[in-house]
Amino acid sequence: MRNAFSPKFGELPATLPLFPLEGAVVLPHGQLPLNIFEPRYLNMVFDALADARLIGMIQPLPDSSAPEPALHQTGCAGRIVSFSETRDGRLLIVLAGLCRFDVVSERTVERGYRLAEISWDRFCHDLKEEQTELESGRLLAAAKHLLEHRSMTVEWGALDELGTPELIDTLGSSLPFSPQEKQGLVETKVLQDRLNLVTALCEFAGALDSGADHRTH
Repeated sequence: MRNAFSPKFGELPATLPLFPLEGAVVLPHGQLPLNIFEPRYLNMVFDALADARLIGMIQPLPDSSAPEPALHQTGCAGRIVSFSETRDGRLLIVLAGLCRFDVVSERTVERGYRLAEISWDRFCHDLKEEQTELESGRLLAAAKHLLEHRSMTVEWGALDELGTPELIDTLGSSLPFSPQEKQGLVETKVLQDRLNLVTALCEFAGALDSGADHRTH
C-alpha cells in the first residue's frame, strides 16, 4: 500500500530489524499479516513503531536449524500499516511491502532480535511506478484453478479491486508455494518476471494436482 506516508528511496534507513520466518515473505506491492508473540519480536515491533515502522522480512536458509539460523541474502522490507493488541499479549500487524534489500552484515543483536546493515541499491526500482502494461488474466485463471482444486477460499471480489502490481504480489506471497519458490519471487529482478514466475508456479502446481487426480481414479 503506497501512500503519502511511504518513504522515498532516499529516506530508506541503512539498518533494518530482521524477522526470519520460513515460508513468510512480503513483496514490494503486497501485504503480509503477522501474529507476533515471541518477546524478542514484540520488542522488534515496538521499536519499529517508534522509528521508521519498517521490518525486514527474510527467510532462513534451507536446513538451517541453529538457534540463530543462517539467512538468505535478500529479503523485502515491509512498513507497519496496521497494528492491534490482543488480550493475551500478542500483536496483530500488517506489513505493506516497500522495497527489497540485500544484507551486507549483521550487527549485535539488540533487545533479542537481529539487526542488519543493508543495501537497497539493487532494488531501487521497487519504489518507482511500473511503466509497462501487464496482463494478469492468465495469472488469475491459473490461481483460481489451483485454489478451487485445493478447496481454498479467496475473496476474489477484493482481488478484483487491486491494481495489477498489487494483485501479482498479493498472490505471490499468499498462495501455497514452497519457501524456496517464495524466495525465487523475492529475488526476481522486475515485476514482469514476478508475474511470469507466479503464473508458472500456479500452472505447474495445478497440473500436478490434476495428474494426481487422474492417478487416483
